[in-house]
Amino acid sequence: MTRRVVLAGGSGFIGQAIAARMASEGREVVTIGRGSSADARWGDRDGIRRLVDGAALVVNLAGRSVNCRYTDRNRAEILDSRVDTTRELGATIAAVAAPPPLWMNASTATTYSHTTDRPHTEADPAGEKGFSEDVARAWEAALAEEDLPETRRVPMRITIALGAEGPASQMLFRLARLGIGGTQFDGPWFPHARYRGIGVAKDDPAATAPSRGRGTDGRQRFSWIHVDDVVGAIAHVEAHEEIAGPVNLAAPDPVTNAELMRLLRQTVGMPIGMPAWRFMLEPAMAVLQTESELVLKSRWVLPGVLTETGYVFQHPTLRGALADVWAGMRRR
Repeated sequence: MTRRVVLAGGSGFIGQAIAARMASEGREVVTIGRGSSADARWGDRDGIRRLVDGAALVVNLAGRSVNCRYTDRNRAEILDSRVDTTRELGATIAAVAAPPPLWMNASTATTYSHTTDRPHTEADPAGEKGFSEDVARAWEAALAEEDLPETRRVPMRITIALGAEGPASQMLFRLARLGIGGTQFDGPWFPHARYRGIGVAKDDPAATAPSRGRGTDGRQRFSWIHVDDVVGAIAHVEAHEEIAGPVNLAAPDPVTNAELMRLLRQTVGMPIGMPAWRFMLEPAMAVLQTESELVLKSRWVLPGVLTETGYVFQHPTLRGALADVWAGMRRR
């Protein structure tokens, strides 16, 4: 039986970690992407078919970064880069003679609603309205479109991935080292339509609703996972054939924003951290061309499926994960 792994959209630090782990186990890793180094490029139907036919595992991580301003152009690219690539893979898997037994497709834990009173597992509905949430639903719907009776499909609802090479880690540690790693407080701000749901017109009364402040007082939850456990979870799902459907890729130790920033300061040895209220964050986010919801939305997610099926986390606590990431950064 082939041990070939097809890694799509895997040029980022998560994809590189997956490829390194699979290659170290003696597996053949082939890639689909947009660059010239990929074994097949998006749109090359025959090339993708050759890679997928007879593969043991397909992992798709393709999607434009959400670390940007949600302009109309960027919104379209975020959505299309996820849905179109997923559909292309689905159509290819449906057409090959020997479809892969497992297809794991990236999704996001942002699909769950903003809560500060209870966490979410895979048993909870993903019903909140807004752009990020609608993208998540469309992404997973694209994964389910084709009739693939021989292929187990698993949407990976990934939380913030931490690692020495990870962009989120580098940003968080930079804030802490500069002394501006204090609690980030939500609050009132001028309403805007950038967070509106897919298909909602800018002049619709519902268009500005998702941009309202939530007044979390630094209690918005930060759910995360170490990149080692992303790789470990993929291996775990492949080994457990009973797992199908969404899987939360989240560590069992979500914390509040205030606790996150305190642990970051302790890790780097910075005694102070200037707090930031939304009226301070929004102008900075505009300059950086990104969105405040990336730090202000409460993402409280627990790894229900992984825990129930016996996965043992390599980095179960945030304190330990941050120490490991910081050590890796200092070795670079």
